Amino acid sequence: MNIDGMTLSILGPAFIAGLLVVATHVPLGQEVLKRGIIFIDLAIAQIAGLGVILASQLGWQAHGWEVQLAALTSALIGAWILSLMEKFWGSIQEALIGVTFILSATASILLLANNPQGGEHLKELLIGQILWVTWEQLIPIALMTIVILIAWFKFRQHFSRMGFYLLFALAITSSVQLVGVYLVFASLIIPALASNNYKAKAALIIGYSVGILGYGLGLMFSSIIDLPSGAVIVWSITIIALIIQMLFRKSIIRYQKA
Repeated sequence: MNIDGMTLSILGPAFIAGLLVVATHVPLGQEVLKRGIIFIDLAIAQIAGLGVILASQLGWQAHGWEVQLAALTSALIGAWILSLMEKFWGSIQEALIGVTFILSATASILLLANNPQGGEHLKELLIGQILWVTWEQLIPIALMTIVILIAWFKFRQHFSRMGFYLLFALAITSSVQLVGVYLVFASLIIPALASNNYKAKAALIIGYSVGILGYGLGLMFSSIIDLPSGAVIVWSITIIALIIQMLFRKSIIRYQKA
């Protein structure tokens, strides 16, 4: 057990990072599930990660503005390509998204093939380094989160196909470097699955509950047992989703009919 690890200075920024990710990923994940493009988040997250790896290969600082710009540019290009896929090849879009993910993932492996720390870079990209997040890193992410939430809840009815993909790319870019590809996917899809088939307000309540409890309990449990936080949080979100479905399904149905 690692009780000393459960300090506010470590878990505080990590939990706030989780809240910021959940804030945007719950509603966007519900939209992704509705559109039937489940693996778009994995593809765009991997493309953004590819931009980060390319920037680091050029010698840019890990958290410098150049790396952020490279990640964002990569994600926006990926979003544009995926938007074209939906427009012209909608019937096979999910398969094409999978191919895009595989190409991005293997491109990352090739770029890091001769890097002695390549394995560690790939691990960080996949499972993230949420416990190493600092308060300073959260400031631009918080501002970006506010912009995304305002755009989504106030103006999404005016979005074109491309508008949705671009907003999605912004959200993924701001989160993948905080929590990694696996947690990005879990934060989008698992709360969406838990809240599927419910009305909009109830779905948001369920989704946010799953995400917030999953991150909070996952961080605490991973600190106690001294296991990788990203992997533990993924399992925590999943277990919380199952518990909420089993315990509250009947009461939520009554609430919907009221």
